[in-house]
Amino acid sequence: MSVCGIVCECNPFHNGHAALLSAVRSRGAETIVCAMSGNFVQRGEPAIVSKLARAEMAVRGGADLVLELPTPWATDTAERFARGGVSVLAMAGCDAIAFGSESGDTAALEKAAAITGAADFPRQVTERMADGTPYAAARQQAAETLGVTPGLLRCPNDILAVEYLKAAAAEGVDITPIVIPRIGPAHDGEPVDGIASASYIRNLLLNGDDKAFTFIPPHASEILHREREESTFPVDITNAERAVLDRLRRMAEADFAAFDSGGEGLYRRLYRAVGEATSLHELLEAVKTRRYPTARLRRMILRCWLGVASTPERVPYLRVLAANDAGRRHLRKLRDSGVPVLTKAADVAALGPEAETLLGQEVRYTDLYALCCPRVQRPGGEWRITPYMAL
Repeated sequence: MSVCGIVCECNPFHNGHAALLSAVRSRGAETIVCAMSGNFVQRGEPAIVSKLARAEMAVRGGADLVLELPTPWATDTAERFARGGVSVLAMAGCDAIAFGSESGDTAALEKAAAITGAADFPRQVTERMADGTPYAAARQQAAETLGVTPGLLRCPNDILAVEYLKAAAAEGVDITPIVIPRIGPAHDGEPVDGIASASYIRNLLLNGDDKAFTFIPPHASEILHREREESTFPVDITNAERAVLDRLRRMAEADFAAFDSGGEGLYRRLYRAVGEATSLHELLEAVKTRRYPTARLRRMILRCWLGVASTPERVPYLRVLAANDAGRRHLRKLRDSGVPVLTKAADVAALGPEAETLLGQEVRYTDLYALCCPRVQRPGGEWRITPYMAL
């Protein structure tokens, strides 16, 4: 293995991420490339700190090159999130992909990817949903009936691992999976041996509890303290709550339909709740059911606010967020081979209209992210981005 890729969010970078990068390096990776979510993440929220700060954390924590997973992919379903991440890593010349896994069972994950990636599998899931069974449970039932290891599709890291393997097959990418057994607590569990989940850490940070820094490497803590002094951390969508509600209240029922990827009529339920809710919490509580989990609703609300009605078929460029010397050497190889690499936003015109359109959208998304900061930031931040380059 020479170039190993990791799809990540680093929201924020913590001890578990540092352990993963160390494990990947010990497996023989010469260059580690991260495809990292931009300013908004798959939970349907703004990242707790900016993409540039998180990219710097990753490079100082052991990665060589951090590339942006653009917002449309970063805020979509697990399947499209994985497709976008694998696409970025493939474009970046990765010959392996590493990911954490609760099971640590490569063969079981590959079997699950083959079963759930079969053309007939979606029909079998839909049939099980006819009686009101939630999508996740219906998928799990259908998969286990066909031979997937029981319980495998209950675990968040294993679910994403299966999606990465499915994405590689669908994209025709020859990329070797490197399965790293997950250490530490369950997804939302209590800390174990100095490692806490990202959601646990975020809750502490958003509540002003500095206990969170116990689970974050010193260099990442330093960056977070720096961002706090600049009033750009912690970022929380409730800071922009009135802006979000304003956007939703201006939408007609038919407008919501474009953001309902499930085709189950969820948009009607959301539209009705918007007519009553006075806060985002109230809105989520009114809409969520056993069939519609909170994460799916958050993504739908976020994409309505941002105006992300669909996700393009392909990522048109590699947006550089951070690199060290090894990462810069790899970037030169990519450029020499004709890969579209974007370091300065002002250079996007040279990459064609598809790239210009996506970056133009990211400019608007970043302007809305600026409303979620503790102190509202100036618009136009996307044009001022300078990647972090380690010495």
